[in-house]
Amino acid sequence: MADTITEGIISNLKDGAFKTYLESFLPTVVSFFWSVVLALLCWVIGAKLIKAINKIATKALNKKGAETGAIQFVNSLIRVLGYIVIIVLILNLFGVTSTSVAAALASLLMTAGLALQGSLANLAGGVLILVLHPFKVGDYIVEDTKGNEGTVIEISIFYTKLRTIQNEIVVVPNGNLANTSLTNITTENKRMINKTFAISYEDDIRTAKKIIRQVAEDIPTRIKEDEIKVFVNDLGDSSVDIGVRVFVEMDNYFDTMWQFFEDVKYALDENGITIPYNQLQVTMEESK
Repeated sequence: MADTITEGIISNLKDGAFKTYLESFLPTVVSFFWSVVLALLCWVIGAKLIKAINKIATKALNKKGAETGAIQFVNSLIRVLGYIVIIVLILNLFGVTSTSVAAALASLLMTAGLALQGSLANLAGGVLILVLHPFKVGDYIVEDTKGNEGTVIEISIFYTKLRTIQNEIVVVPNGNLANTSLTNITTENKRMINKTFAISYEDDIRTAKKIIRQVAEDIPTRIKEDEIKVFVNDLGDSSVDIGVRVFVEMDNYFDTMWQFFEDVKYALDENGITIPYNQLQVTMEESK
């Protein structure tokens, strides 16, 4: 039996069957190898081209005075479209025709469109943000629905990134920002400090108003063209509420507001004005 197998192998070698197999198989291997090499070159060169196109687009948009958010959005769009083109070219290298790719892509987009309606809404929201300009990179916004707020640092295709005062990054879908109300605080160069201070009913209202007004007038970043308003805002159950409204520079709003509250507290204390607070009185009876 072994002799028969050995003779068959020797016969196949003599007839050139193995040689024929190699001759038919090697071209396929070599062709696949070069396809892989070309695919890698296509990916590397394509990635560099995308970066170059983004640089050119960025320079052109900067010359036209485009906003940072618009530049970021265009750069993201160029990257997505560029890599789609690269993938199509690589598939062509491996024998997948453009027609097949287009058909598969259309089917994929239809399926993805049903499954990713939220993402498409975010994409449309990003376009609306760039067209309507409710805010731009660098603005401080408050999203009214969820209460997210912070400085806009990036507007991408699907999301907008905010940096909070605590230096946290909040990622908000563009669809939410485009379809809900929001407050853009930094549209103007000034912002109002609108605060109420409670005083005791035993204290003199006129004296308290005079003290608060003086502290407000001493604010270094106050907008002097705008009138300071100090008024009785409410007569509460245990206090008289004195309201104050004063405009300050937007860039220094928070620091100014915090310092103003502290200065008012010290000024009221120095002049004997009492700020009421809840007190609990406990009466203990001796057991008989």
